[in-house]
Amino acid sequence: MLKKILISRIVVILGNFLTLNLVISTFYIMKSIEVVAGVITDGGRIFATQRGYGDQKDGWEFPGGKMEPGETPEQALVRELQEELAIEVNVGEKICTVEYDYPKFHLTMHCFYCSLAAGCKPKLLEHEDAKWLDRENLNTVNWLPADVEVVKHLL
Repeated sequence: MLKKILISRIVVILGNFLTLNLVISTFYIMKSIEVVAGVITDGGRIFATQRGYGDQKDGWEFPGGKMEPGETPEQALVRELQEELAIEVNVGEKICTVEYDYPKFHLTMHCFYCSLAAGCKPKLLEHEDAKWLDRENLNTVNWLPADVEVVKHLL
């Protein structure tokens, strides 16, 4: 009988430990994502895009995306803007790197100024909407939290 009780307690303790370990993992070990974003400028205006998918749907952001293994941030930005907007850009000065904890992941976002190559006009291949904003109108859209940090650098 004592052996049965002891084994039951060990199972409960082990179960509680595994549950606690799962809770700790959920709260303290976040997935990390490294991305790039382009602040595309043209004649003093800045290009903003609105997400059309996922948890961040309808939020406004600077276009870009995830880096692939072996890519520099600049290479990733050229590729992502080609994929998302069918444009060629000249990547310029780095603006900032934003570190932001979303509820489900940690984001590292490298942000650069970009200019459109001659004759290029963005086409929305993945976004819901887009607009050109003057600096004084940057706060007229609902920016995603990480992009708010970039806007602060631009104002």
